Amino acid sequence: MNKSKLAVGLLVVGTLTVVFGTVLVFVGPIIIDNQIVKNLVIDPKNEMSYTMWKDVPVPFFMTVYFFNVLNPTEVLAGEKPMVEQRGPYVYRKRIQKQNITFHPNHTVSYLEYRSYFFEPSMSVGNESDVVTIPNMLVLGAAVMMENLPFPVRLMISTTFKTFKEGPFLTKSVGKLMWGYDSKLVDFLNKWLPGMLPSTGKFGLFAEFNNSNTGLFTIHTGEDDIRLIHKVDSWNGMTKLTNWKTPQCNMINGTAGQMWPPFMTKESTLPFYSPDACRSLEMVYQREGIMEGIPLYRYVAPKTLFANGSDYAPNEGFCPCRQSGLLNVSSCRSNSPVFISHPHFYNADPVLLDYVQGLQPTEDQHGLFIDIHPETGVPLNVSIRLQLNLYMKKVSGITETGKISEVMMPMMWFEENGYIDGEILTTFHTNLVLLPKVMVYMQYCFIVLGLATILGVVLLYYRKKASVKDTVNSADALKQDGQMYRE
Repeated sequence: MNKSKLAVGLLVVGTLTVVFGTVLVFVGPIIIDNQIVKNLVIDPKNEMSYTMWKDVPVPFFMTVYFFNVLNPTEVLAGEKPMVEQRGPYVYRKRIQKQNITFHPNHTVSYLEYRSYFFEPSMSVGNESDVVTIPNMLVLGAAVMMENLPFPVRLMISTTFKTFKEGPFLTKSVGKLMWGYDSKLVDFLNKWLPGMLPSTGKFGLFAEFNNSNTGLFTIHTGEDDIRLIHKVDSWNGMTKLTNWKTPQCNMINGTAGQMWPPFMTKESTLPFYSPDACRSLEMVYQREGIMEGIPLYRYVAPKTLFANGSDYAPNEGFCPCRQSGLLNVSSCRSNSPVFISHPHFYNADPVLLDYVQGLQPTEDQHGLFIDIHPETGVPLNVSIRLQLNLYMKKVSGITETGKISEVMMPMMWFEENGYIDGEILTTFHTNLVLLPKVMVYMQYCFIVLGLATILGVVLLYYRKKASVKDTVNSADALKQDGQMYRE
């Protein structure tokens, strides 16, 4: 009787274990997803995710390469420019959000400040290295002024000579990056205010260091996790004004640091970049693994910087030149500046014919973002862009000499960051190991329950067979006894 009760008890326990494991198969993913949602919402109570969003406590670097012009005299005579890549010059980038303000409509506003610090140990060369690049103040201004009356152009050329500004600059990397004193800049800021993007020293990145990227207002995800990190407005604007079509003026996606969770291979990565003055979008390329964490790699499609002829939706970014170039003059004081991928990667091949010394490859010059699809958190980021100046001969401005019409690469930079150390360990534990443990547990419950039920069944049939054998043996002995008496 006690054995029968034990068998029934084991049968009940086994059945319940199977049911519990089966329920976990369906409920487990929901529990995990709910935990992800709870931990991702932008809220100071979510210590790890909020710290990652607020201070970006991961290594982040900007790597800079300059295109040193080897034949400036020959370029002025109309010959093809020859350049050599110099660098890398590496800067540690510090990012910190300030003036954080939460709003009742589940959005949060902030100013994100960035600072750069030179890293000699990671660089090839020093900020004192001297390179020669086109003088944007002269050659850029010449293109901007080409439609002015001829006497005005002569006067501009005289002004350049007065301030001893030539068509090419030979200066240190540090001065080209962060600014140098120029009497011409002082003159322009005094008599033509607003013509230049900065009012102090003139440098390619002078306006970036110790500055903010504008007032972002983004969704916290508290009311709808699908909206988390998406931009609600930038500097109070919900759309831009510097492009020609409503589509091109849209502020799409996130601020470019995190994305909504639960991504699929059909998902894209849209984000707004104040530096590019537009929204950008990356597309899925492949799966991958980083330190045991599954990831999706997203890359720039060929259409990203395609011109309006090759890709009609980009018509609003024109006037365009060859595909692979983005005209940013409308948000750079009308200076003839264009953005592209480094070494004109993924651009019209004709651009490579105008300049000697460029060798584009996907590994070195393509941009990518490796992202954890379940959380929308980037694991490894490499954004690579090149700054180009459109140059040509302008009559009346003798500084342009006989320069052939050319899209001249000046420098390119890579902004890259990756999760490592304690944050990577915590991320791996919470988002990879624990979900795996739950998956293993649910199947262990099912297997254990089935094994218990199977064991009870086997014991039952074994006992039944034993009783039957006992009965058969008794019957046989009884028959043997009768035969003996007869």
